Amino acid sequence: MIINQETIKTLASQGKRLDGRGLHEYRQPITIETGISWTAEGSCRVQIGETVVLAGVKLAIEKPYPDTADEGGIMINAELTPLSSPEYEPGPPGIKAIELARVTDRGIREAKAIDLKKLCITPGEKAWFVIIDIITLNDAGNLFDAAGLAALAALKSARFPVVDPKTGVIDYKKKTDVSLPLAKEPIPITISKINGQFIVDPTAEEEKVAEARLTISSDAKNVLSALQKGGEGPLSTHDIDVMVDLAFEKAKLLREVLRKNIP
Repeated sequence: MIINQETIKTLASQGKRLDGRGLHEYRQPITIETGISWTAEGSCRVQIGETVVLAGVKLAIEKPYPDTADEGGIMINAELTPLSSPEYEPGPPGIKAIELARVTDRGIREAKAIDLKKLCITPGEKAWFVIIDIITLNDAGNLFDAAGLAALAALKSARFPVVDPKTGVIDYKKKTDVSLPLAKEPIPITISKINGQFIVDPTAEEEKVAEARLTISSDAKNVLSALQKGGEGPLSTHDIDVMVDLAFEKAKLLREVLRKNIP
């Protein structure tokens, strides 16, 4: 279906949207399903409206980086699959996939969500590394929020695999009851600016019309960990203040959904 971009702009100026939502409403349902992959140490399927994202966590023992010899590490990859949108093609990650991975990574890393020092086994020699893979199943808009929520839920549900105390070999077929040392739970909220109005949880059609967007990651105490601006339009200091306050409010909604599914 071809959407007239001017229609979206006109509706926004009237406080309306094509799908009938208010400007600050999330699509429904918002669902979180963990344990979807037995081969991953933690996994999750998140759905926001028609947007569906998968996240999986793998744990590996590696040599720490020289400048953080007493810490483990974290790596995040994102794959935008062709089945999730006709705009995506097979092959190496494109700019949008790289940005999705980096925004998700920054929100978690800068919040110090994982206590990386507790992942160290032997300083300078061995440490646990956390690898998060994000895969899109359906891109109907707002991948940043869905991916960030899926990554966090997968981290919360992850359990360390069994390690042979003598050989140090990991048995990925067996899991312990030990969870990751999560210190904070940062959640990203993306807000788009359309015709001077701020839109929460933009659809794919609204994303194409937006003058600018801002993805804001914060923890339960409203401490910011990351801001990522997109779009060619400018954002004033006042715009950012309003968007951040709105993000704090909406993060409570996603956090409540997260806690209901993963106490």
